[in-house]
Amino acid sequence: QVQLTETGGGSVQAGGSLNLSCAVSDTFPQTATCMAWFHQAPGKEREGVASITSAGDFTFYGDSAKGRFTVSQDTAKNVVYLQMNSLKPEDTGTYFCAASTSYSGSACRPQRNRFSYWGQGTPVTVSS
Repeated sequence: QVQLTETGGGSVQAGGSLNLSCAVSDTFPQTATCMAWFHQAPGKEREGVASITSAGDFTFYGDSAKGRFTVSQDTAKNVVYLQMNSLKPEDTGTYFCAASTSYSGSACRPQRNRFSYWGQGTPVTVSS
């Protein structure tokens, strides 16, 4: 069973930065093959932000994240990061970390139905 714990959320002004962390409790990367971040704005559907393979050889970004966010990982620490720069008020919401044991390579994309394991989320508020 993969267990995920997100930290690093908070309140920032527009244009600021946050670095989210997702600690993976299970053996990594032998179990999880693909990790991703999702964003759920208040009253809206959960949307994919970015993903990274456990091998670190493939990353994917949603349109809203391109050029502003960077997904990375530290396999020694079993942690996946989401560095968020140039934050906008529309980035406000809850950010969830997710793990898949089924997808890898170019199939590792931040699409909800590809992920079986989810964290509880960390809230982000960006004020204008």
